[in-house]
Amino acid sequence: MTSQRDTGDSETGAQRPASDVSAGVGLVGLAALLCWLLICRNWASLAAMFGIPGPRAPMSGPYASLAALFVTGTAMSLYALFVDKVHRNPSTGIDWARPRPWRAVREISITKIAGLWATWVGIGLFYCIARWYWDGQYLFAMQVIGAAAPVLFLLSIPYVLWLDRVLVEPRDASWHFGALLLGREAWEAEQVKKHWRAWAIKGFFGAFMISILPGGFAQIVEADLSRIGSDPVETGSLLIGLLFLIDVQIGTVGYIFTFRPLDAHIRSGNPFLAGWVAALLCYPPFVWGTIGRSDVLGYEVHTGGWAYWLEGYTPLLWLWAGLMVVLTAIYAWATFAFGLRFSNLTYRGVLTNGPYRFTRHPAYLSKNAFWWLSTLPFLVTNGSLTDMVRNTVLLAIVSSIYFWRAKTEEAHLLREDAKYREYHAWMARNAFITRTISGLWTRVAPRPVSAQAAE
Repeated sequence: MTSQRDTGDSETGAQRPASDVSAGVGLVGLAALLCWLLICRNWASLAAMFGIPGPRAPMSGPYASLAALFVTGTAMSLYALFVDKVHRNPSTGIDWARPRPWRAVREISITKIAGLWATWVGIGLFYCIARWYWDGQYLFAMQVIGAAAPVLFLLSIPYVLWLDRVLVEPRDASWHFGALLLGREAWEAEQVKKHWRAWAIKGFFGAFMISILPGGFAQIVEADLSRIGSDPVETGSLLIGLLFLIDVQIGTVGYIFTFRPLDAHIRSGNPFLAGWVAALLCYPPFVWGTIGRSDVLGYEVHTGGWAYWLEGYTPLLWLWAGLMVVLTAIYAWATFAFGLRFSNLTYRGVLTNGPYRFTRHPAYLSKNAFWWLSTLPFLVTNGSLTDMVRNTVLLAIVSSIYFWRAKTEEAHLLREDAKYREYHAWMARNAFITRTISGLWTRVAPRPVSAQAAE
């Protein structure tokens, strides 16, 4: 890896652990995405200049957003391979120097392919049964996944046969599930669980991420730039939309490009039920999936939002818009800093650079601060004290869910990697935000019985 160990603990002289992900991967992805957006916005003039047949209009359709995914992912993959040389990392589990003969891995590969194919059929059945996948924005995701499925099944054969030749241990979690199905060799239940946790994450969150690609992409490609710089609301909204697009596009790359040669494979899914509950509460169709809905945890009932309440106070509007853009930028940075390894509920290496040098959870902190600043839940247009209290309490509950989610993610990573345990301790000593929050949590959280008894 190109990442270097960073010095930084002025009190103890200890160093922050080196990141498993270099900053370059995410920056290259960001640059590729911005270039593709410029091409799509200016497609009419480019097509006319080069005599390309077709409509003379911006490319803002859903398949242009899908193309952005692969332009971005390809650029990031090439940087990871040729600059960071991630394929040589021991964490890939690959030994390129000693490939096995095809015949030596044939039976292993057949077992693994059987496990993978059965898994994909199971995910497909889940999509068919779950009603929400056949309405609204999810229809695009189902079209994409349906078209990709035959290709995925076919390409899995040469990919698995090729990869098993160089894997140090080809009998991985997918193989164990295949062995369970075929009943020819001994298999381990824990490995089967590991396999399904990883694919449940990819299946659930992958479809969601694909479904939200087109909307934000079309908004940016078709945006009218004439009022940028003169109207704080329009300027802020466009920049925030662009930053959310960056988050979604590069985040989706993380769910799709989970290949071992890129060292971007899922090493483990969160094994704790609490972690799954906390994460799923934040996405449709569970409890509160759509921000602004008035059911369960909807906290935007009769709220006018920042632009409504600050109307007429132009300097304050600019200040507020700037604050929200900065928060959204931190949120987007926290995603593309992962490079190819972003996804929920997974351990895919340890990230210690970028915004993660300031706090363990920059995305959650910035996202929740953004919601409080943009919604202003304690101000309501109907003057109802009940709505004011309800909105404020419900947004506080949402923020609490994110705090709970952060703690479950830490528990997963602390269990998996000594480097994360080192990073976790370093942040508790040296990062002001983390140190402050950890101190407050230590005061209010119940201590283990054993610790209390020791006193």
